[in-house]
Amino acid sequence: MNKVNFYCLSLLVIVLSSCEKQKPVAFIAADTEQYKPDYHFTPSSGWMNDPNGLVYSDGEYHLFYQYFPDSTVWGPMHWGHAVSKGLINWEDLPIALAPDSLGYIFSGSAVYDAENSSGFGTEENPPLVAIFTYHDMEGERSGETEYQSQALAYSLDKGRTWEKYSGNPVLPNPGIRDFRDPKVSQFVGADGKKVWLMTLAVADHINFYSSPDLKVWTLLSEFGQGIGAHGGVWECPDLIPMNTLTGELKWVLLVSINPGGPQNGSATQYFIGDFEDGVFTPDDTMIRWLDYGPDNYAGVTWSNLPDEQNRILFIGWMSNWLYGQSVPTKSWRSAMTLPRELSLFDVDGTLLVKSAPSKEMVNLRGKETIVAENQSGLPSQSFELIAEVSEEDAFTMNFSNGSGDTLFISKEDGLVNIDRRKAGKADFSQEFAALHSAPMSWQAKNIRLYSDASSVEVFINEGELVMTSLLFPASPWKNVQVTSGLSNVKIFNLVK
Repeated sequence: MNKVNFYCLSLLVIVLSSCEKQKPVAFIAADTEQYKPDYHFTPSSGWMNDPNGLVYSDGEYHLFYQYFPDSTVWGPMHWGHAVSKGLINWEDLPIALAPDSLGYIFSGSAVYDAENSSGFGTEENPPLVAIFTYHDMEGERSGETEYQSQALAYSLDKGRTWEKYSGNPVLPNPGIRDFRDPKVSQFVGADGKKVWLMTLAVADHINFYSSPDLKVWTLLSEFGQGIGAHGGVWECPDLIPMNTLTGELKWVLLVSINPGGPQNGSATQYFIGDFEDGVFTPDDTMIRWLDYGPDNYAGVTWSNLPDEQNRILFIGWMSNWLYGQSVPTKSWRSAMTLPRELSLFDVDGTLLVKSAPSKEMVNLRGKETIVAENQSGLPSQSFELIAEVSEEDAFTMNFSNGSGDTLFISKEDGLVNIDRRKAGKADFSQEFAALHSAPMSWQAKNIRLYSDASSVEVFINEGELVMTSLLFPASPWKNVQVTSGLSNVKIFNLVK
């Protein structure tokens, strides 16, 4: 969880008044606002950043998130909460965790403790357990280094209410300034017993810890010093077992970094390797990015998915710390990306991570339009475009709205490009209006593009390369013109 490097004295009053809040504050009717997404998750009002505590339980996908209900800029962090049965329609729930005397509630994860190893529940009613970072803002302001520690909370009523563990913190700070964002999973150890594994961001590297009960943690190993991208602080890690197409088990380590991404600012890199005896060993030192656009950060995966789903499900914060607090929205700030399914694929002997829209996204499709004579009107501000790429492995398309705004998306000379320099409002940041490019040396066969009120997500070859970008056009896109390289172009109006 990336924190702001300054702190306003006025927020001292805000945090005291907000600690006991149970519901988001409604500023105005946010759903009628310009730029409000139709099918991406947003808070009803207030500030949101990192997704937290992603866990599936009793038929519900839980989405917790970094939340400040009293402003549209970063402030005293809470865990907001929403649930969904199908990843499309989300139900807002009361705030799950609020700041207290130990500090703000920074990023973390949640697990279903089926065996009640923590002792927080019973055999008949196992608990959901949240593992999060306490951030002592007063300690940071006074110059201390030990102001971040790891703590627990638990729920016995399907995540509706939460009790913080009286023994917090369970992992005190050893004297490191950036010590945060625990991602906890359960694995079977070499002795055949189940063990909890914590992946923790520690300054410029990752620490791995193990525990039998979520309360007592033992350091196993460290990874990352001098490996990968190091333009900023490492954050929001996630260690994920994945199988290759040939059935080989590999481990993928997600690490978000800010700044230092391929488009400046925030981004998520990943490493592929092996994890044995508590030690992660990468296959190589290649720098890989999960999303080459500027606006997918701090994403992590859901825990406790049913075996029959046979997938790895991910969601990210759709913004960038370069300008996330100044984008031109009013009562709310920030949305999440589409839920995505992660898998491994091979390009000329190099393993990469594929990030495809979750299968549920097809349920958004409404009326279909065939693009004829290389151009078409668009049905609404919410649409999906799918097309095949012709043999020359290059394409260009142009979106316009009649208000003078244009958005160009293309692949040429081995680069996939999103050009938002003339795609709408950009005066809120010198960094925003830009051409973003991503290298793609292998052939593009198809494109799948999702557009919402203030974003575009481009998936090449069903997610072999992905670019996510915020946009703030003066009015919704009205027309698309395909100038080269695409065939069988279809557009679906998206409805919830």
